Formats: sequence, structure tokens, C-alpha cells
Amino acid sequence: MRWSRPGYALALALLVIGPLLAPGYLLLRDAVSTPRSYLSDSALGLISAPRATPQDFAVAVASRCIDGGIVVKALLVAGLWLAGWGAARLVATVVPESGVGGQLVATTLAVWNPYVGERLLQGHWSLLLGYGCLPWVATTMLTLRSAESGSWSGFFGLAFWIALAGLTPTGLLLAATVAVVCVAVPGDGVSRRMCAIAASGIAVAAALPWLTSAMLGLSSVDHIWAHVPDVAAFAARAEPGLGTLGSLASLGGIWNGDAVLGSRATLFAVMSASVLLTAVFLGAFPLSRYRAAWPLLALAGVSVVLTAAMATGPGLAVLHAAVHAAPGLGVLRDGQKWVALAMPGYALAGAGAVLMLRRWLRPAAAAAVCCVALILSLPDLAWGAAGKVEPVRYPADWATVAAAINRDPAEVAVLPADTMRRFAWSGPAPVLDPLPRWLRADVLSTGDLTIAGTTVLGEGNHARAVQRLLLTGAEPQAVRDAGVGWVVVELGTPGEMGMAATTLDRLPVASRGRDLALYRVGGATAGATAGKRRAAVIAHLTWLTMLAGGAVGMAVAVRRQRGVHSGERPR
Repeated sequence: MRWSRPGYALALALLVIGPLLAPGYLLLRDAVSTPRSYLSDSALGLISAPRATPQDFAVAVASRCIDGGIVVKALLVAGLWLAGWGAARLVATVVPESGVGGQLVATTLAVWNPYVGERLLQGHWSLLLGYGCLPWVATTMLTLRSAESGSWSGFFGLAFWIALAGLTPTGLLLAATVAVVCVAVPGDGVSRRMCAIAASGIAVAAALPWLTSAMLGLSSVDHIWAHVPDVAAFAARAEPGLGTLGSLASLGGIWNGDAVLGSRATLFAVMSASVLLTAVFLGAFPLSRYRAAWPLLALAGVSVVLTAAMATGPGLAVLHAAVHAAPGLGVLRDGQKWVALAMPGYALAGAGAVLMLRRWLRPAAAAAVCCVALILSLPDLAWGAAGKVEPVRYPADWATVAAAINRDPAEVAVLPADTMRRFAWSGPAPVLDPLPRWLRADVLSTGDLTIAGTTVLGEGNHARAVQRLLLTGAEPQAVRDAGVGWVVVELGTPGEMGMAATTLDRLPVASRGRDLALYRVGGATAGATAGKRRAAVIAHLTWLTMLAGGAVGMAVAVRRQRGVHSGERPR
């Protein structure tokens, strides 16, 4: 019985990502995995906005020993598994009277909801890992505040879970918010003041990779903070029959209408939302007796209302002004991702629904009804969002070109001119170019995105200038003087080529295949200075040390606790 909750959570996670268990790589919209990644300036966040730090660093380190595709898929499974298991642990801490049934309902709600489906289809695997850490952060903080369970060893757990969520900046902000909110719960354990200081300090330390890279980027040659990120294009979106508020309250409403489960793209969304919200509202009433649940329930409500407000005209105006004043706040523009903050509170409410239904049903029956209803209300989340999330295999040209460039790393320009790609072998959905994560060299990318016919400019000014040279058929020497060492043409994908053939015809061909053509330009660029790289690496190692130290500290604490319970003398 002890392993029933993590076992059930793992079963749900595997049911969601089932197709990815087959050999191949996750390549879908923003999700990119390759056999190997490297610690380039891009991976350290030094030549572009550090949105993927320390994610790229972690994958680069791990892929030295394990295939990068396996690393990414394993972390995705871990995120969903942790979400479900963590929700059960949170319920066991706050609402123990709901029993195993309440824990299983919380697990189902945490794993089986539109947020998971939409972020999976958008390719946000690292955000889902951060999402999975939220109930663990809440449980750890509640334990620290508890008079019975409060222990200084709990700070190791807090450091681990916040650092793990911090694989992406958004995940860190989500985890830090949950930790700070949970400080408000009553208890005679570690003081509120000490818990708040610890949570804030841990969050700042875990944020060092992207804070350091962001500060160093202010003085970069590419001026990566010169553009104000567009906010309206990424506002939360209303799903059929629900409106924006209803979509967000039911954990849906992602900005990209193509990254939505089929069942949420029709009026069936009303039924789906009704089931989830009925469970939440039913469970909220019994939870009024549990003061430890109040902060998380309040956070759930506030996160939904504020996110909906951010999608209104005034909300967008305020957000645009904030981002204009501090472009680094562009991390806030994808409003729907912040409703992840509702998950811990919703999980508790799911357990509360079991308490409510016990008035009419046996506990096992009440739990079964809730679990089955939640799953059937979102049937196409199963098996990779009804087959939309599948592994891909790279054509042989990719390994050939990567090997050639990695033997002589130099700045790489890529054609056609587009950030997103559509390869015949990767499926119908657009994907980020995999090349930047497969090379030792830095790959120039403008970061421009076309959304509903409107181009949202990225931060790659230098990349945009090089792209202009190629599209206008400039002399090879001009491209060489711009620091470009290689040009890769990705064949068979849409995008603008302009007069690039005029330039390419005068460059030596290093490799040509059915999918890729590689041209040697011979330019060289200094890249980031040694001092900047050293500072970025130290910041990333600080995060890694916190992650590893937190894991070791938790393991030692658990071992000691078990030894005490079994009658052994602590050593």
C-alpha cells in the first residue's frame, strides 16, 4: 500500500507520454532534444535572452554520459510523476482524513488536466518539471512550519525542490511563490521569519544562472535587451464556451491555439471544465476546516483572477509598460503558465471532494467516481495527446554536419530565414531548429516568431544583420567579416532564401546531403569573453551544487529518521 500513490502517479505519467517511450527524440514546437549538447555561449545564456538556463547547461552536462534524448524524456516523465506523487503527499500532510482515496484524486487532478496537455503540446517539458515540484515545495514548507515535524533538515528539501524547479526561470518563480505563500500557514515549528528568509535566499541562489547571464547580456555586442518583448500575442486565450476566465479557472487557455487538446477546441471543453471545477468547488467547502489549506486555496484563486486580468486591455497595457521599463520581465508575458500556481490548491480541493461525497458514497466509490470523471473529461490527453507527441529520428545528414562543425567550431548561420522549422520527418507541427543544441559552436538565431501573421521580433540583432547579408546575396567576404564560420542550409523546410544562392555559390561546399548542405565561410568571432564565461559557469555550478547538496541532505535526513523510527541510535 505504501507504493500505491507513487505507482499510480507513475502509471498516469506513462499513460500521458506513452509514445515517447519508443526510441527517438522529443522535437515538438519549443521542445528540442539531440544526442549531445555542449556548453556553448548560447547554452550559458550569454548571446541570447537566458530563457533556457540552467536547462541547457544541465542537459549539456548530462548528455556527456547519457544520450540527450533519454535525458529530456526522463525529466519529462519525472515532472509528471512528481506532480502526481507530490499532490498525494501534500494531501497526506494537510487533509489526512481524506485517506488513500483523497490522495489518488489529488494525483489524478495534478497529472490529468488541460495545463499538462497544453504545455506538453507546446513542448515545455522543463516547465512541467517545475510544475511537478510545486506540491513538494508546499509540503516541505508546511512541514517546516509544523510543530510536530519542523526540522532544520527540511531546508535541504526546500533547496532541492526549488533548485529542481529552477531548471527554467518560470519554474523557479512558481516554486518560490508557493514557498513564500506557504510561510503564512499557522504552526509552532520554524518561525515564519526564518522560513521566509530561507525561501527567498534559496530562490535567489537558484536564480543565479539566469540573473548572471541577464546582467552580462546587458553589455553584450548583440544588445539582447534592446527589443521590448511583445505581450499581446502571448495573452491567455478563451476556449470554446468558457471565456478567458473559465478557460484559466479550468487550467486551460494557452495563447497558442494549435497547442490545445482536441477535446478543448470544441464545446466539449465546457463539459471538461465543469467536471474539474465541480470537483474543486465541492472540495473547497470541507477544506474550510483545515487552516493549512487556506493559503494554497487563496493562491489558486488569485493566480486565476490575476492571469485573466493580464489578458484584458488594461492588464496588457500595465504588463507592456512593465516590460518596457525592464525587458527582462518578458518572462511574464505568457500569462497562462502562471495558473500552475493553482495546482496545489486544486489538488487539496480534489481530496476535499472525496470528503464531501462520503456523505452519499463509500470512500472508495467516491474516489473512483472523481478519478474516472477527471480522466474521461479529458480523454485525448492519453497516449501523447492522442498521438500528437511522438519521438522523431534525425536523418543521417544531421549527425554528419554536426560532426564537421564540432571539429572546427565557429559561428554558424542557418537558412532558410526562420526560427521555427517544419521538417517532413518531424511531423506537421512547427519545431525550433535543433541545430543550436547539437553544436559546440554558437548558432545565430534572430528569435523572431510569426504568430497569426504577425512577426514578434526576438533579441538576435547580430543574427538579423547576418541574415540580411545572406538574403541580399552579399559577397562572401562580407559574411566572413561578420564573424560567420559556417552556413547550414536546412533543405525541405519553408522559409525565406532571398538571393542567398548568390552568396552560397561562391562558398566551398563542406557537405551536401538530402536534408542539409554545409558551406564553409571561414570567419571567426571572439564570442563571450573568458571573464563572462567564467562568471556564467560559476553561477551554474552554484545552482548544481545546491541541487546536489539538497538531494544529499534530504537523503541523510530520511535515513536518520528511519533509523530513529526503527530504534537505531543516530550516528
